[in-house]
Amino acid sequence: MKKEVPHSGWRLKLHEVIYGTHTTAGKVFDIVLLVVIVYSIIIVMLESVPRIDVKYHAFLNISEWIVTILFTIEYILRIICINRPSKYIFSFFGVIDLLSTIPKYLSYLVVGSQYIVAFRALRLLRVFRILKLVRFVGESNNLLRALRASRTKIFVFVFFVLIISVLLGTIMYLVEGPEHGFNSIPHSVYWTIVTLTTVGYGDISPETGFGQVIATLIMIIGYGIIAVPTGIVSAEYSAQRKKGQVTPPKLADGEACTDCGSEVLRADAKYCRKCGHKLSEK
Repeated sequence: MKKEVPHSGWRLKLHEVIYGTHTTAGKVFDIVLLVVIVYSIIIVMLESVPRIDVKYHAFLNISEWIVTILFTIEYILRIICINRPSKYIFSFFGVIDLLSTIPKYLSYLVVGSQYIVAFRALRLLRVFRILKLVRFVGESNNLLRALRASRTKIFVFVFFVLIISVLLGTIMYLVEGPEHGFNSIPHSVYWTIVTLTTVGYGDISPETGFGQVIATLIMIIGYGIIAVPTGIVSAEYSAQRKKGQVTPPKLADGEACTDCGSEVLRADAKYCRKCGHKLSEK
């Protein structure tokens, strides 16, 4: 029988601060952590600018070491305050936390490895716990369900767009020709797709009057095309709502499992959704 985390003591208090957002201390900890993560990313970005690195190298280096030591301490504390450390170590955030901590140490062995700390940007995903956006998980499932139901219509629509792009690209090749930058039909199809999606890089542009008229029509069609996939998914979502297939979102209470550290998504949950550990009574 596996040993459970004590109901009292410093490990339980530490767990509530590090993994939980239902306490003031837990919220403050995550906010401070996010600030440090953002600060560390800014440091790395500044280090990549030669003139800034030359002038402030000592300050940036010391700051990076302070941040690395703080992240190292945090990583160790996350391991010791849960009953099964392997659950955290091999989890998504556990791997990211490790990758964002070791580069500074590796920089003395492998040149340039300190820039791997860009992985720290992924740690900003923790903001979803602070903002309690997990309450929208039910809505995201409904959206995915609507996307699956609409996949055939969306596929047909995308295929139709590709056909239109090939036809209009071929016409533009015939109208403009290589002398105006439309060197081949694939190149012209590329221009059509860029114009149709309203991206408009500007690397190629029609110069003849007829070509400009066609380009204008493609731009107008592009605005209509953008709205079609949204309309398809919205219609499917509305149809599911009428049929009663939409799942109401489950609110989260912010508690984290004391055994594996994963976030609890349902306020009425009695057991952890990942490891099955019994949660504390609410």
